[in-house]
Order: sequence, then C-alpha cells, then structure tokens
Amino acid sequence: MKIYYKGAKEISGPLLVMRRIPGAAYDEVVDITDGSGGARRGRIVSLDGDHTVIEVFEGTGGMDLSGTSAALVGRPASLPLTKELLGRTMNGAGVPVDGMGEIVSSVERDINGEPINPVSRTYPQNYICTGISSIDVLMTLIRGQKLPIFSGSGMSHNELAVQIARQARITGDDGAKFCIVFAAMGIKRDVADYFRKSFEEAGVVSRTVTFLNLSSDPIVERILTPRCALTAAEYLAFEENMHVLVIMTDMTSYAEALREISSLKGEIPGRKGFPGYLYSDLASLYERAGIVKGSAGSVTQLPILTMPGDDITHPIPDLTAYITEGQIVLDRELEAAGVYPPCSALMSLSRLMKDGIGDRFTREDHAAISAQAFACCAKVAEVRSLAAVIGEDELSESDRGYLRFGREFERRFLTQRKDEARTIGESLDLLWDIVSTLPRESLNRIEDKYLDRYYRGK
Repeated sequence: MKIYYKGAKEISGPLLVMRRIPGAAYDEVVDITDGSGGARRGRIVSLDGDHTVIEVFEGTGGMDLSGTSAALVGRPASLPLTKELLGRTMNGAGVPVDGMGEIVSSVERDINGEPINPVSRTYPQNYICTGISSIDVLMTLIRGQKLPIFSGSGMSHNELAVQIARQARITGDDGAKFCIVFAAMGIKRDVADYFRKSFEEAGVVSRTVTFLNLSSDPIVERILTPRCALTAAEYLAFEENMHVLVIMTDMTSYAEALREISSLKGEIPGRKGFPGYLYSDLASLYERAGIVKGSAGSVTQLPILTMPGDDITHPIPDLTAYITEGQIVLDRELEAAGVYPPCSALMSLSRLMKDGIGDRFTREDHAAISAQAFACCAKVAEVRSLAAVIGEDELSESDRGYLRFGREFERRFLTQRKDEARTIGESLDLLWDIVSTLPRESLNRIEDKYLDRYYRGK
C-alpha cells in the first residue's frame, strides 16, 4: 500500500519542494496527487536536509501547496522493453502516443542505464553506409561509434537526420538486424509531423523506434527523452542482437533544459550558465554507445546539435567533441551556395574511420583517395584565399586547376538530392573522377598501384 505524504512547501517551475519524505532515494520515482485529485509523476532530484525536491514530469501547472501529496514508488524511472517497440512512437517519457496501446512487457529497465565495463567493450569496426557520399567516404560512420553532427540554427540538419534514418544500412548477413532509434527533443509540432510523415513515406517505420518531445511539453520530459531512447537501443542491441543507430536531435535543446532546471534548483552555474556537471551528464549519454563482448549487436550514436551563434567553442559542442570520436560539421557558406548536405570536409573527421574501411569493409583504395581529397581541399582553401587578394587571373595554371577541382568537388561530390542514396562504390568512383582532373604527379597521397587502377586523367 502506498503512503502519501503531504507537506508541499514550494512550487518553482517544474520543481515541487516538499518536506523530507522518509526513505526517499535520489532519482526515485514518486506518484503525486494534486489538490484537484489529479495524478502526476515525478522523480526526486535533490535530498537537501529537511527538503525533498521533485521534478514533476507533467509540469506543476494547477497544483497547490495545501492539497498536494506524494508517495514513493520504490524504483527509478524505467521503460518497458520488448522487440515490439519497433514501429512504435512514444513521447519523451516513453509513453506511447501512436494510438496503438500500451507497451506490454515483463522486462523493464532503469532509463539511466548501467555502466559498461571498459574491459568488456569490443573495439568498433566495420561501417554503416548512410548513402551520403561526404559522410561515407570522408568521415565514415563506424558501428559502435559516437559521431555528432554540429549544425547551426535554421540549417538543414532535420532533413539530413531524416535522410540518414531512411537510407542507413549495413552490409552482409546482418543487414536484416539493423534498426533505428530516433529521438527528437524540443521540436515544434510541424517538425514532429515532418518526421512522422517522412518515415511513413520511406517505409522505414517498421524498423524505427521514435521518441518525440515537443517544445510545448514539460522540460523535465526533455531530460528523459535521450535516456529512454538509449535504454530501448541497449535492449535491442544487447538482448535482441540487433545493430542500432541512435539519432538524437537536438542535443542543444536537452542541454538548455538541463541549464534551466539547474538554475531553478539554485545550483552554481558554470560556463554560459550551464551546470558544472554538463560534461559528465553528456558523457553519461554518449558513453552508452559501443559493442559489448558476448553480444552480436551494437549501439551507434549520431547526436545532432545546433551551435548557438554558429560558435563551435560554445560549451555544448566543445564538451561533446571531447567525449565523442570526431564530428561532422555543417557549413553555413556551403548551404548558402546551394550545397546539400553542406558537410565541411576540412572541419569534419571520424577518428575511428581508419579501422572500419579498406579492403575488408569498403574498398582497398578508400583510405588513400580520402586522404588525397582532404589534402586537395586544404589546397583549395589556400588558393581561394590567395585569389581573394590578387585575383583569379593572376594565379598559376596549377592553382586555377585547384579552383576547378574545388567547384567540381562541391557541385558533384558534396551535393546530393535529399532522396538520393549512393553506394560506397559509386561515391568512391565519383571522387576518383573529380580528383582525376588534377595532374597525376600532384596526387602524392595515393600509392602508384591505386593510381594505375583508378586514375582517369590523361
């Protein structure tokens, strides 16, 4: 029998402050009854002396101090887990919103997850094909990796997220065991409708688990959304032996919700007003990617965040870059020039790429041609800076050749239709076509055996 305790002392935003509840534990779920008899849920976020601070999932609107009571549930926030999650749509707290009924399962797990013993991890290898040339060739996504996308406000990251969810696949016999967990935080209703409609039209709903937190939903729910998504992903990967790609957008909305709640709790702020524990909080999410010994599945993360003011040194992208294994940076100048997706080759990298490409996984020439492409892009940037000073007419013929390469690289290789999926072979062949516009003797990052086989120039 539940024992309801009265004694609400303060209501501040989504926080309910009560007198100390006997036996209460940090992060424990509580059932709340407001003054009108309505039922709500929350979790304990602070135990400070004689006070118990509770985050109310549904918000505190309409609650009054005198009539509010709370009862301990005896466990942290959890999510029912089953393979039948595939094809379902939930809100940010894991409650179904697709009209298909509740999730019924005997398995229920703490959404905070459990730490993975580093000794039990397997080094990530093999790649996930996204069908997008710039990502597959230059910043390859490896199974078990965490590779964030750094975007800017108003840029095409939502379209890119949908395209990756629609096109992503793995090769070989494991292809049928691939699925997507898609989590959106702080989005507008029209954006949520766009995600739903896009998945339905692409026919990928049956292999996708979707968590949608709207901007009108309580900010507490935004804190739960990535944790629910990752809990579902871990179950599918490590219990059902599936390869799971987790796409989370927008992590900036998550971090700002964390800052707002931290401020309401009276915690001492750090950089830009974010709590001092932002790094460890983000790490508790990102580090849930990986491959575990004894399981045939994997969890790969593709978190998307918008950089406030396009500032890559802002605390959110800065700390994210410390934790993750590379980044894909979307360039506003490329987008303004009509390039989609506007992935910046020089600012992006995948630190695990070298171990998941090559003859065993993609193609023997992959590492060589991608290294040459990076070198050529660096030369293009240098020549463009020089041309801005002295004019293109004063450049040498070699430098003008690099300018032509840069234009072709952006127009043909980086630019794709939003419904275009290229195989890794098609992407590599296209890059060889463009690199072959340069003299063979200038391609000093590629071995002769690959030049003899793939170079198409004169």
